[in-house]
Amino acid sequence: MRLCQPGSMTSLQDMPQVQTCAVSSCSYNAESSCHAGAITVGGDHAHCGTFVEISFRGGLDRTGLVGACHRADCVHNDKLECHAPSVRVGPGADAADCLTYEAR
Repeated sequence: MRLCQPGSMTSLQDMPQVQTCAVSSCSYNAESSCHAGAITVGGDHAHCGTFVEISFRGGLDRTGLVGACHRADCVHNDKLECHAPSVRVGPGADAADCLTYEAR
């Protein structure tokens, strides 16, 4: 299966996994593991844009991936896609931030 991105083709196997998620209040979090299909990182402090805090748990039966990163100033970002081996999500400037973010 391949995801179509404007100007490129990225396979699911190339997308980094969310190694850990320390945001226990997120509805995609189960036992410190992200179960969103794919997260989006963005905002002014590498916020996990997929973070949702509602009364029930959701997601897939697999570890979440990083689908898009809007932080072009991150060393792991190439054409708005994350190329880190994996990412960690947890409290930073906000409740759910990409802790793998590193400014160029």
